[in-house]
Amino acid sequence: MTGALPPLPDGLRVVRATPLSGGDVARSWRAELDDGRRVVVKATPYDADLEAEGLRALADAGAPVPSVVAVAHDVLVLDEVAGPPDWEGLGAALARVHARHGPAFGWHRDNVIGPLPQGNGWCARSGAFVVERRIAPHLDVLPADVAARLAAACEGPLPDLLDEHDPAPSLVHGDLWTGNVVDGRWLIDPAVHHADREADLAMLDLFGTPPRAFWSAYDAVAPLPEGWQRRRPALQLPPLLVHVRLFGAGYVGSVVTAMDAAGLP
Repeated sequence: MTGALPPLPDGLRVVRATPLSGGDVARSWRAELDDGRRVVVKATPYDADLEAEGLRALADAGAPVPSVVAVAHDVLVLDEVAGPPDWEGLGAALARVHARHGPAFGWHRDNVIGPLPQGNGWCARSGAFVVERRIAPHLDVLPADVAARLAAACEGPLPDLLDEHDPAPSLVHGDLWTGNVVDGRWLIDPAVHHADREADLAMLDLFGTPPRAFWSAYDAVAPLPEGWQRRRPALQLPPLLVHVRLFGAGYVGSVVTAMDAAGLP
């Protein structure tokens, strides 16, 4: 059920609205404003300014994202966006976004990934950031034996693997799967922070993957350093842990598979 359309901020007035389906977290509507603009209205269970801030940061770095029309505590109004698909353009744009570097790994404040809090305290190294901010908070959702194995890997092999290429702290979307790509062209629902750029690509390759044109265009702008294939399953551990917490034990096997693929003991 979508519920009633919430009051819009900034005095915006809706003349017609249609509920949208498919969102796991927020309720949303496609709407027309009284000035003729077509927008998407989202009623969020989290502070909508976190998402608005992420969209603006990505836009400033050159990402194709819907413009923020208005935002209140739990309501976000965005320009409606649509295709045609441009996977090649999206790949090149994401590479340029990843060239926007921060002072360290993290973000200036915590935000959310889906409905979950996402801690973004600054870390000097990528390995420490992944271990301390993305894995440790979710070890409690794993069976004891799997949690013990992953915790042991976090003591050295995992951060060593993630730091082997000395990555820069790139601006990343942070929740980049194909469901957050509209019509093969637009990025939505970010969980922005600064991280190894390979983290975005690892997640994008986890739950459905873009066509070859995307990967070729990204590689033409910013080729990945040697060893990315070894690191990819390790960088897929954080989103898999989020899925275990949100959707249950059915994803535990994927966590074990990722550890095996990354060569973690």
